[in-house]
Amino acid sequence: MTGTVIEIGPYQLILALVFILLAGGASLYHGLRLEKDLLVGTIRTFAQLFLLGYVLKFVFRLNSVWPVLAVFLFMIVFATRIIRSRIKEKQVAFFWPMLVSMVISYALAAILITGVVIGAKPWWKPQYFIPLGGMLIGNSMNAVAISLDRLLSDLKERRQEVEMMLCLGADYHEASKDMVKNAMRAGMIPAINSMMAVGVVFIPGMMTGQILAGADPLVAIRYQIVVMVMIVGATAMLSFLGVRIVCKLCFGPAQQLLLRPEKHGKRD
Repeated sequence: MTGTVIEIGPYQLILALVFILLAGGASLYHGLRLEKDLLVGTIRTFAQLFLLGYVLKFVFRLNSVWPVLAVFLFMIVFATRIIRSRIKEKQVAFFWPMLVSMVISYALAAILITGVVIGAKPWWKPQYFIPLGGMLIGNSMNAVAISLDRLLSDLKERRQEVEMMLCLGADYHEASKDMVKNAMRAGMIPAINSMMAVGVVFIPGMMTGQILAGADPLVAIRYQIVVMVMIVGATAMLSFLGVRIVCKLCFGPAQQLLLRPEKHGKRD
């Protein structure tokens, strides 16, 4: 199955903005106050995606591993910053440890998929490595943020329980075991739910893109299966590493819990 991709011109892009206008109108009507976020989000979507398009055209022509790895690393750093910004808890400085764990997890998963499973030659071939790596980062990033937010929230809410276990002789690993398990479970559930619904409730992005480009649907399905299992595996690996690392940072050398209750303002 082959075909020609229908190009989208400036007029079609402007026409598509009617959906943003509908969303903005709904926000105004219901008083949601999301108009500014919609405007900023739309501008960033246009700017970031067009910039990415020009960068990828440049990188594809270079045929060198270093620009590909530089783009991949930039994506991971940006994802780490987004995760850090989503976590309200600021008492634990986990940006750099989290960045290291994300680089390790994403690099292993992306190299395994492109170089071994798909068999791209070379393994860093940008047409495969960057899109697959981007899907991997984008889909597992939310799961990691959910896991860390759940972990830190549980540690604060169950602070007395944790400290009691520490006083009874448990180490930080034993005292936080249930919280770590719950955090990892919370991060894994969205990826598993996607596997349950894929092909029935929705058609994933990669498969849709390949079909629109004229690829055989059965070939697109195989690629999508690889992507789905890659995302689940990377999410599990990153949730395990990330939650463990951040949990360790929540405890001091003497096994004391470093998280403190939030201070509320004085009441009148």
